[in-house]
Amino acid sequence: MPVAEQKPEASRTFTPYEPAQGEEYMNERQLAHFRQLLLDWKQELMEEVDRTVRHLQEDADNYADPADRATQEEGFNLELRTRDRERKLLKKINETIEKIDEDDYGFCEACGIDIGIRRLEARPTATLCVDCKTLDELKEKQLGS
Repeated sequence: MPVAEQKPEASRTFTPYEPAQGEEYMNERQLAHFRQLLLDWKQELMEEVDRTVRHLQEDADNYADPADRATQEEGFNLELRTRDRERKLLKKINETIEKIDEDDYGFCEACGIDIGIRRLEARPTATLCVDCKTLDELKEKQLGS
């Protein structure tokens, strides 16, 4: 099952990148923009982890009523599943930052063309261009996996 990705929150300090005319794709300014975008997203996820830990510690009441206890446990389970998906996303974020460090960011892993700035801003951990991702999803749908 694919990792559910969240879009980086635009509410904090996100400003869309505006390339200059004739600017080379994935130059130092663009790489710095995406690195910061990923670092901000990573920081937000880490803050969520801290909030979850505090919540689980502070709200771990031992209810006498089994229904109340079950409701609380289900809430905790949902929160932990969400954090697990975010843990996987943190791994992808770290891998993407490594790609930036290696000057291997922003190009489709399947065909090698530019993924595109707008697509990367929408999904900074994207590794495929829109066309290859569409083909990948069609294949997945046909195979039923």
